[in-house]
Amino acid sequence: MANILITGGTGLLGFQMVKSMLKEGHKVAFTTRSREKAENLIDENYLNRDNISVIEIDFDSENFENEFLKQISFQFDVLVFNARNLDNLKIDNKGKVSAKQFQDEFAMAVTIPYLITNKIIDEGHKVRDIIFIGSMYGSVAPNPKLYDNFENQSPINYGTAKAAQIHLSKELAVRLAPSKIRCNTISYGGIEGRVDSAFKKKYASLSPLSRMLKLEDIYPPIKLLLENAELPITGENIKIDGGWTIW
Repeated sequence: MANILITGGTGLLGFQMVKSMLKEGHKVAFTTRSREKAENLIDENYLNRDNISVIEIDFDSENFENEFLKQISFQFDVLVFNARNLDNLKIDNKGKVSAKQFQDEFAMAVTIPYLITNKIIDEGHKVRDIIFIGSMYGSVAPNPKLYDNFENQSPINYGTAKAAQIHLSKELAVRLAPSKIRCNTISYGGIEGRVDSAFKKKYASLSPLSRMLKLEDIYPPIKLLLENAELPITGENIKIDGGWTIW
């Protein structure tokens, strides 16, 4: 069993990963900006607290690295970078995002994971896997046909940052290979739970497998990596998108 860090553990995807990993017997620490929200989710889902550690952290804070290190309570084998800040993706009435939003989104996807990875490894953690939770929009641009109001529904900084994240995982895969650390991105397609039925139908018409992902689709590709530690797969962008990016 692995000791796993997940950044962004209280969102739709993050908490699905937390629950799935705990069910498999792994020990999980996850970050959140709201300890209260994290504690409520743990209680509502009757999770075993013996294998959970909550790290309350604001990655926008100046001293987040030191604050983060203070709250680590066990050694990590696996790092899963999933944190996001929806404020970075708010589009103004002209269909634009600000320079700060662009920079903050890039920081969340690339700079902060890079800094955390270095801190954890420098602290002596025997990391074997780094996994970035990516998006199909890191590989392809959004299709305007999917949206009712494309300019006001699809923030340009999101896919741009996700594309950079994919390259970061390749860079780290090369640089950390001598330490026997694998680094991969898992890029997901659209996920049910955030959209209405009209959007789901439109999405299905544009996808080879004719459906959005379900929450149950999130953990299996991560499980593949966790359960096959000797598999020589690193620097890859593993696409779980129903074939979206092959068209």
